[in-house]
Amino acid sequence: MSKSLIKVMIVEDDETAAKIYEKFTDKAEGFQVVAIANTGKQALDMLNVFTPDLILLDVFLPDMNGIDLLWEIRKNMRSLDIIMITAANDVGTVSEAIRGGAFSYILKPIMINKFFEVLEQFKETREKLVKLTIVEQEDVNDFFMLKKPRKDPLIREELPEKLPKGIDKHTLKKVRQQIKDINENINAEEFSKIIGASHSTGRRYLEYLVSINEMEVEVIYGTIGRPERKYRKK
Repeated sequence: MSKSLIKVMIVEDDETAAKIYEKFTDKAEGFQVVAIANTGKQALDMLNVFTPDLILLDVFLPDMNGIDLLWEIRKNMRSLDIIMITAANDVGTVSEAIRGGAFSYILKPIMINKFFEVLEQFKETREKLVKLTIVEQEDVNDFFMLKKPRKDPLIREELPEKLPKGIDKHTLKKVRQQIKDINENINAEEFSKIIGASHSTGRRYLEYLVSINEMEVEVIYGTIGRPERKYRKK
């Protein structure tokens, strides 16, 4: 079954701009424009009849300020989301939009790539909120679009964002914790017993840590049999 479309109302007094927003919103996957209002009063009249999922709202309307309309909508429709699209770039207006719970704020003249990016962020956030019952701090950061802290080049990242096939982040965390307590050289078989895994699994994680420069390996050649690889933390 296909996902239901996100119903969008455009509130914009410039009819040409409204048509442009309608055209590109309908091109964005998962969105459908269902109404266009050219004044605040038209918007409120429409909202008495039906409730869209999202409003694209201008600040400069002929009969009222868009921020005032935002607060009026918030009185009875807290679940309705709003994205501001406006030429208003003063701090006071932006601050009020944030306080009023606007999902995003796009300055005119709009860049089409930015327009699509904001709609995609909105759709992803909406879908994630439907799926989750409990959130972690990382989820909250995504919802509020908080920037990740800058990486210090002198500090090794604990977990890469993308791990190679066969490397699980939870197992990797366990491996790193065990390695902290090991102060001597160790081979893959010995380490596998410590973490309670197969020989191939233990060696795979050790070799991965060698590849990202967290461990060192020394090949020891004996008189009989195959050479032995000994691992040590850096």
